Amino acid sequence: MKISTREIVLAAMFTAIMCVLTIMVRVFQPVVVIPFSLQPLVMLLAAYLLSPRAAFLSMLAYLLLGLIGLPVFSSPPYGGPAYALVPSFGFLLGFAPAAWVQSRLIKNTGLLNFILAGLAGIITYNAIGLPYMYLILNFYLKSSIDILKVIEIGFVPFFALDLAKMAVAALLARELSRRLDIKRALT
Repeated sequence: MKISTREIVLAAMFTAIMCVLTIMVRVFQPVVVIPFSLQPLVMLLAAYLLSPRAAFLSMLAYLLLGLIGLPVFSSPPYGGPAYALVPSFGFLLGFAPAAWVQSRLIKNTGLLNFILAGLAGIITYNAIGLPYMYLILNFYLKSSIDILKVIEIGFVPFFALDLAKMAVAALLARELSRRLDIKRALT
């Protein structure tokens, strides 16, 4: 399985965009359990524009850059292997498979197809992030939090924002693919 130079460059571009937007947004917000970020927007946009493989690699590269110590994550410690113990880390783990699933589901450039694929991406990273948050909060941080509380703090406040990011990403993707002549291999 070969990966083209173009796919590598586009994947790297989305990795860089993810890093820059995360750093820019974290400067303007307080520290919270799950910080607000534009990371889902970038992940959704990458999945709309890139092949499943390139979208997955882009999000994986972002994750690895942070884990090796570059300060590209949205809350303290901002990077390094210790970040795996932050409750919101599971959502970052979910971005790579979510990008792959979402990109794989895109069959045409219709807005409805983009929206449905984006919903699958959101569901995927939440399906990984919420259980991870539950495990870290209960077994590492020794909090006594039930799954409903995890959903209340990790899903409910962000779902409407994620839907808005999905809509923006879908509209941007349609326009960018047309203007930049980005042709995906639609499977």
